[in-house]
Amino acid sequence: MARCQVCGRSPQFGNNRPWSKKATRRKWNLNIQKVKVFENGQLVSKRLCTSCLRTLTKA
Repeated sequence: MARCQVCGRSPQFGNNRPWSKKATRRKWNLNIQKVKVFENGQLVSKRLCTSCLRTLTKA
């Protein structure tokens, strides 16, 4: 599933709005990356969104 394992964000849903204003449903997926992270002294594989990944590299 496209869900971040740190913040829990998932895809968002909304409407396409072309020039004719006819609404059709669409989905915005997250940019999920599979990375290996140190957690409690062990290397763990996780699926993170890029905003959480940036936050981890800053800390």
